[in-house]
Amino acid sequence: MENEVDFIKQLQDTKSKDGAFRELLQLYKERLYWHIRNIVISHDDADDVLQNTFIKVYRNIHKFKGDSQLFSWLYRIATNEAITHINKNAKRLHISNEEHQNRAINNLKADVYFEGDEIQIQLQKAIATLPEKQQLVFNMRYFDDLKYRDMSEILDTSEGALKASYHIAVKKIEAYLTSD
Repeated sequence: MENEVDFIKQLQDTKSKDGAFRELLQLYKERLYWHIRNIVISHDDADDVLQNTFIKVYRNIHKFKGDSQLFSWLYRIATNEAITHINKNAKRLHISNEEHQNRAINNLKADVYFEGDEIQIQLQKAIATLPEKQQLVFNMRYFDDLKYRDMSEILDTSEGALKASYHIAVKKIEAYLTSD
């Protein structure tokens, strides 16, 4: 991708928006899919949330001011869309978010797109026991390998708080996995 500022101008220009948006999809769809998938667990839900994310990006790219990196802005939208999706589904089913997450994890074995083993299912169960913020921080650091600086932009939280959250999350996950 060329200079990010020029790319954003192309995304915001009605003449070049569609072509630039196709490039944006190619650059970020896989990364955002896996970020979302780690939050919502289910492939089908991740696909839905990814589609909603890109619709929101397409409709709102003109509002992007460049106060953060484009990548951070995309991740923030994807994260918020994933959380909204979980909240809506849990509310619709009259269950807690935690119960919704546990159902998604229990359905992983039947998910034809899930290639993990029992250890990965146990890891997902351990992550599901964490508070939402710790889940996000753990997923972004462990699975997405994001730097604390980038996570700080995405989650609008200090790097120090994120490091502490990650450390606590790791300790809780270790305790969960070794408690059997």
